[in-house]
Order: sequence, then structure tokens, then C-alpha cells
Amino acid sequence: MPTLGAIADAPGAAGALLVVDAVTDDDLRTVSRATAHLGLVTGAAGLVLGLTGPRPGDARATPASEPGARAVVHPRSRHATAVSCLPPWSRRSAVPPLTPYFVMRVGQTPLLPHAAPGDAGQARERERLPFPLRATLLQDHGPVVSGGSVRAAVDAAVELEEVCAPVLALGDRPARLPTEEEAGELAGRYGSCWGGE
Repeated sequence: MPTLGAIADAPGAAGALLVVDAVTDDDLRTVSRATAHLGLVTGAAGLVLGLTGPRPGDARATPASEPGARAVVHPRSRHATAVSCLPPWSRRSAVPPLTPYFVMRVGQTPLLPHAAPGDAGQARERERLPFPLRATLLQDHGPVVSGGSVRAAVDAAVELEEVCAPVLALGDRPARLPTEEEAGELAGRYGSCWGGE
């Protein structure tokens, strides 16, 4: 099974990975204050949750789209970051349902528009999406993945990285993909998010 160390030691990870498991807005504010001096702490994971920084009165959190999500990871994943620099496969998912494991463990992964690191507008962009999700790709920045536990979030982040490698290898060549019905059936069986408004 993938581990936090496996992601941190992956090429392109620069050995930097911090996962924050916060349950309340106060938890997020505390983490933000305690780590304000660090360059990469919550990164885009905090943005997706709506964390704007340790400014009194305006730090807030919005619930993750996945029911029961308690952990968010933002690994520096080489392949997923490369895919975040490409046009999205669809409005709902930057990544096509190339493997059943991606559909089962991650599900639709929309691409959020480019923003500077620390821009709270990305949280608003995520909030506007009219469908459930557990992962997003931040354009030019890479993945942000949530889960019911740190391990679940990391496992999903690893699966997202794994599917992005063949997406890049295939390039513009047409790939055989499951139908929307097949992908939806897999997602329903494994409790991930795919299709539907």
C-alpha cells in the first residue's frame, strides 16, 4: 500500500509533504498560525478548504465536497501537475476515466483555473462546482485530494498520480474509455463521485 513516505520520496516531491487533519474552523486557524513561517504547509489544500490565512475575522473553512472528509493532501506530484497544465478532458474531470481504479478510488477531478499561490478565490471556484468531488487539479499547481482519513486521502492522491502517467504517455492518441454508464456503475459500487449533476 502507498504511504506518506512514498509520495514524499517520489520524483518531484522535493521531500516536502505535510498533511493536516483538521476538523473545525478553529483547528484550521490554529494550524495556520502555527505554521505561518513555513513555505509549504497547507498549500492549496488549505485554499480548497477556504483557509485564507491567520488574519483575525476572515479565516474560514468550507466543508470538503466528499461526505465525511477529514483530511486533505496537496502532494507535489509530477504527473498530476503536468496534467494540470493541459486542457481538461471535460468540465467535470481534467482526467479521463482511463483506469477503473481512478474511477473507484478518486472519481471526477475537475481543473480549477490558474491562481497565484495563496489566492482564496480557488476555494470559491471549488464551491461553485455543482457536483460532488474528492479531488481537484489546480491549474499549473497540481492535485488537492480529500478523504475520510489521512490514509484514504493519500491513497487517492497516489491513484490520481498513477492515472496521470498513462494520460501523459498516451498524449493525443485516442484511448478506449468506459462509457458514462460503466464509469457511473463503478463509482456507485465503490462510493466515488462520477457523472450526474
